[in-house]
Amino acid sequence: MTIQNNIASLFRSFFHREPLCIAPIQGDASSRQYFRVTNADGTLIACHDPAFNAAIQAGYTFLLMHGILSRHTIPVPALIALNAEHGLLFLEDCGDLLLQHLFDAPDKAKIPDYYRKIIDLLIQFQSIRGNDKEVPFCLSFDREKLRFEFDFFIEHALLNYFAPIFDEKSMSGLRHEFESIAEILVQPRHFVLNHRDFHSRNILIHHDRAVIIDFQDARMGLPQYDAVSLIRDSYVTLDPVLTEELKAYHYNALRDHNLSVMSFDEYLYYFDIMAFQRNIKALGTFAYQTSVKKNSSFEHSIAPTLAYIPEYINDRSELRGAGNILQPLLERVVP
Repeated sequence: MTIQNNIASLFRSFFHREPLCIAPIQGDASSRQYFRVTNADGTLIACHDPAFNAAIQAGYTFLLMHGILSRHTIPVPALIALNAEHGLLFLEDCGDLLLQHLFDAPDKAKIPDYYRKIIDLLIQFQSIRGNDKEVPFCLSFDREKLRFEFDFFIEHALLNYFAPIFDEKSMSGLRHEFESIAEILVQPRHFVLNHRDFHSRNILIHHDRAVIIDFQDARMGLPQYDAVSLIRDSYVTLDPVLTEELKAYHYNALRDHNLSVMSFDEYLYYFDIMAFQRNIKALGTFAYQTSVKKNSSFEHSIAPTLAYIPEYINDRSELRGAGNILQPLLERVVP
């Protein structure tokens, strides 16, 4: 049976009627597929995840995180029904208006207010505590995870997408620089819960409020990780004044909620180092999607992401070694 047939079967068993339409909708860089299911009473979203099955249902991270976030009143799409046998979940339809789309909307003046409210929501997310022996609290941006993300960038960006302009003789030196950067960022005493992909394509605007999606990869890390994803987004570029305002807004909120003991200078230091790592990770993903998956929809985000990097390199001496090695990319690609 096709995925659509399985969706129709689950719909019939749950609602005791036939769906009127099952239409695919665009997902992001994952193996999950999404469909909008229409019936006489409205719509819902069907998600097909090949990783979701009966054997792992109790430990399926989407369900674990959905439960945690719902209990802490974080706005997420409601779970309506599921069928682990076919890897299906029915979710509330929260529309198609992503935070990213507000930048093309007539009321762009509302963007700063939305971002402040979303940072309030991020603070609510980062305030969640749990058992450090259970997912997601047992997972973190440790050296192994950061090394994996740097290696993914090396494999798919440097040795594939950018291979014609990258000198492989620089590889050992770059790995050494990446190891040093990872060491700076592994600071468990500062760790909070992070969404991990907290950017404008994973935040829906529904009935004038933000709704968080794609939260199944949450893990512990520096609070700057999600702030970087939001403020130094690969998909939209914020006004520089708003960028600085939001950094301060996030820092003050962390302090007000007793989530950080950093000084503001220390916060900004880790923000820049984390931003470098996060943007490098994103470049690896975009290169992989473009070159390996043959998905061209991410290629246009490569140049804007590269464009952030010189600022971090100029401001933080700890990044200059890596920056010097990556200079051919910045010179040839950044407009």
